[in-house]
Amino acid sequence: MIRPTETESSVNKPHPTDMAEDGWQLSVCLQCPQCGTGLETGHCYACGFLLRVCDGILDALPPARKAHYTRFIEDYERIRAAEGRGSTSEDFYLALPYKDVSGRNNRQWRIRSQSFDCLIQQVLRPNFPKDAARILDLGAGNGWMSHLLAVAGYHPVAVDLLVNDYDGLGAATHYRAHLPRLFPRVRAELARLPFQQGQFDAAIFNASFHYAEDYAASLREAFRCIRSGGMVIISDTPWYSNDQGGQQMLAERRNSFLARYGIASDSIKSLEYLTDERLHMLERQLSIRWTAYTPRYDLRWRVRPLMARLRHKREPSRFRIYAARKLTA
Repeated sequence: MIRPTETESSVNKPHPTDMAEDGWQLSVCLQCPQCGTGLETGHCYACGFLLRVCDGILDALPPARKAHYTRFIEDYERIRAAEGRGSTSEDFYLALPYKDVSGRNNRQWRIRSQSFDCLIQQVLRPNFPKDAARILDLGAGNGWMSHLLAVAGYHPVAVDLLVNDYDGLGAATHYRAHLPRLFPRVRAELARLPFQQGQFDAAIFNASFHYAEDYAASLREAFRCIRSGGMVIISDTPWYSNDQGGQQMLAERRNSFLARYGIASDSIKSLEYLTDERLHMLERQLSIRWTAYTPRYDLRWRVRPLMARLRHKREPSRFRIYAARKLTA
């Protein structure tokens, strides 16, 4: 299990930021994503980095990291738009993940809904029965999970690289009228979160862990942000029984993207999938112990591996939820 690297009692009561725009205020302490210095305002006096709020979203992505992700974001948004992600209708966002009213990505949202039910029923409620738990939604996208967590009484903070109005954090404004207060939204990368340590009860990689370029670094950062006894959770990242299946998937996807969109979408070296070997390696590197949960997917989804073998096709991806607890000091 991960042990705290510093004395968490050194984190004082949260101070509000002075970056009020669109009513934005975060009830946790911030730190500079560029140099790690604790912040009392939006300005880091150690390195000069300035946190800004634009359209209600806190931008905590340093210039050098924006440059690193520019091509990835451009390619990702182009492909997602072509796939029909997002909508101009508020009803579309309010129905997620249980229904895709656009009808364009029904199967994927059906999987997301079953994963979310498992996450709530088997992971969050048994371990965090108090509704006031603070949760980091890492890879929040349009904010659907943060919305449902807020409805359930949790206190989510939505984190993503994308800020557009149809598939990124900007789309979360559709939830504003349906919550007492819209959850905070933060533009940041997984390996450089702008939060001081030990302030969250859980951090959920929401269909986002496979985009990390360094799994261990991203997990360490998530563990840094949660309290002793809290949990880091990986949800909806594809799993394969071995690297061969994962590599075949990547080759097929690359060829498909090139044929359909004219781009390979491989500008950053994300790791893309999990295997048991990778999970065991992370256990050894971080001294953690994974607990795996299997959502109750429908029969058609469960028999996919068998059908693939019978048809001599590539192993299909499978999805589980993995959770590891931060050891109490």
